[in-house]
Amino acid sequence: MSSPLPPDFEEYVRNAIKAFWQQRLKNSSAAQEGGRGAVIGGKNLDGFTALIKKMTVYCGLPEDSVIIQGKSQLTIPGYFRPTKMWDALVVHRDFLIAAFELKSQVGSFSNNFNNRTEESVGSAHDFWTAHREGAFDFDNTVDSKYTKTLPRLYAKPPFLAYLMMLELCSESTSPVHVEEKHYKVFPDFKNSSYAKRYQLLCEKLVSEKLYSSSCLMLSDRVNGLRSGAYNSPHLSHSPKSLFADFAAHLLAAIELYG
Repeated sequence: MSSPLPPDFEEYVRNAIKAFWQQRLKNSSAAQEGGRGAVIGGKNLDGFTALIKKMTVYCGLPEDSVIIQGKSQLTIPGYFRPTKMWDALVVHRDFLIAAFELKSQVGSFSNNFNNRTEESVGSAHDFWTAHREGAFDFDNTVDSKYTKTLPRLYAKPPFLAYLMMLELCSESTSPVHVEEKHYKVFPDFKNSSYAKRYQLLCEKLVSEKLYSSSCLMLSDRVNGLRSGAYNSPHLSHSPKSLFADFAAHLLAAIELYG
């Protein structure tokens, strides 16, 4: 059986990682020159949005079904909040096919891990509740140009993906103490590094059905910038796994929606 991924998939992943580190260098230089780092910081993961677009077209959907830029274009309704801006969307014939959350963390691990966890869980819960309440139904679209022929009951749930890019360094891979004054933490978290905690997060986001698929990549500054080197702690949460899941969902959507 042939792979659902393009032959140059791994090259695209490595190029996206190189672009991530290159953009961070530009951000750092710009910040020193006048504070533009915060403005262009959102471009760090553009290589991965380009890969999402490549995969969507490779699987057979039209190029204009992939949305990877434009604040208003990337914004869809929430349930606990009016709207949420995602990093990439796939919308075909008024059907929401996929939404991607792309995150990265370089340094400041103790300050940001809990924030990343709360964001990922909250965004997913908000997304699926909005979906349940019909926010993404074709009869809730704005200025639709397509005939509404498919009953809501048979609309395929969207593919919700979570991708995390984490700096590989001693601070992210060293054991971290946890406080247990009143109750014991779950065993997996004892003496776990931040890299391990992110691995557990990615596993639980999928096992608890908050996300359809997730991916964790660890990359150090030197080798990531030089060659796009990275590793994933577990194959089931690697780029290949996430994008293979994505490809399968796209092919099913094409069969269903045409």
